Amino acid sequence: MKMEHIGIMVNDMDESLAFYQNILGLELRNREWLNDSVELAFLFFPEQPSVEIELVYGDKIETEGIVNHLAFTVEDIEAELSRLKEAGVTLVDEEPRGILKDTVKIAFFKGPNGEKLELVER
Repeated sequence: MKMEHIGIMVNDMDESLAFYQNILGLELRNREWLNDSVELAFLFFPEQPSVEIELVYGDKIETEGIVNHLAFTVEDIEAELSRLKEAGVTLVDEEPRGILKDTVKIAFFKGPNGEKLELVER
């Protein structure tokens, strides 16, 4: 029916929340402890509130799975890359690259937990 959420294991909830809120512009919907050892936080874009990113912090970080990256649509990829670089974000691609016969520009960068993230300009 629709995408619900994507879960990301994090090493530090406060650092990850700061990154996803301050750097990527998501808003916090809910943050709570599931039990004594696992904390959850749900974030969303105001323009797309039905899809959430779930940050999962716990004493046992899971590393299995096949998710390769998360992608975010931007209007000006060069400006976003400059903004991310100025904010100290690790860029995988310093310059955007063209795909799909140069109709789409993409660039990858790293989140605070080493997660692979992508900017997409269509």
